Amino acid sequence: MTAKRVLTYSVLIVGFGAAGYLLYHTFREYSLSDVIGSVKEIPARNLATALFFAFCSYFCLTGFDWVGVRYVKNDLAYPKISLASFIALSIGQSVGLAGLSSGALRYRYYAHWGLSAEDVAKIVLLSGVTVGIGLGTLCGIVMILNPSDAAKVLRLSEGTVTAAGVACVAFSVAYLGLAAFVRTPLRIRSWTFQMPTLRLAVAQLIVGTVNFAFVSACLREVMAVGSDVTFLKAATAFSMANVAILVTHAPGGLGVLEATVRHVMGDQASIGSLVAFRVIYFFIPFFIGLPLALIAEATFRARKARAGASASPG
Repeated sequence: MTAKRVLTYSVLIVGFGAAGYLLYHTFREYSLSDVIGSVKEIPARNLATALFFAFCSYFCLTGFDWVGVRYVKNDLAYPKISLASFIALSIGQSVGLAGLSSGALRYRYYAHWGLSAEDVAKIVLLSGVTVGIGLGTLCGIVMILNPSDAAKVLRLSEGTVTAAGVACVAFSVAYLGLAAFVRTPLRIRSWTFQMPTLRLAVAQLIVGTVNFAFVSACLREVMAVGSDVTFLKAATAFSMANVAILVTHAPGGLGVLEATVRHVMGDQASIGSLVAFRVIYFFIPFFIGLPLALIAEATFRARKARAGASASPG
């Protein structure tokens, strides 16, 4: 077994262990009937609106791949891009290590449609940059506008949190500046990165930030039951949870998301709202994406078999 594989399995084991502990710590005071009853308290209208915002988020995620495909100067049609993106991310975000799992699925589809392994690697890399730009921008905004809740999670002074928020926004602006004026590849030791055009960088900033805003809106809808939860507070909870998820590498943010959101929101984040959010944003897309992946795989194999049969001598 290679060292890379050992490291991957070790991260998964540690991630699942941390997720299990955090889930136990979050849910230990509640019985199954308590959880079910809490979910039932969420109005159908809020659940429907949360589903809509989740759909909007996954639509934005297809934009991540669209930007990546255009970055490698390929004119692949959007319906194919959206199929690859949804299947890869609906599965990858649930099983954990999304960069690796979704990257492998993306390669399966994009390679079938004629893209090289290098092109797919660049698409995955640029999608990761879009995630960072989007999350960083949203974090910056909530740190500036709502430093008190962010300071509670980060255990820093409000002044420090505000300064960090300004730095996050400044980083996003600097990224646009690099895209506008730097055309030679950036080199960091042996690693090089060709900046996208300004048009693509602006698209990254917009689609990345709007995506996380939609997920925050989804979270806000399932929490706005017993009290009027503001979008800003929900966005603060979600962005801080994502920072914790990136640090812990917990699969699908399992446990980390729930614990962090509950820490920020307190009693406003009921157990039912946390369960409903995970079902709406992770489980439902996963159980749609998995059959789609099987259907696409069967279609690919059937086409390959027909091509082989037609190419064989009569």
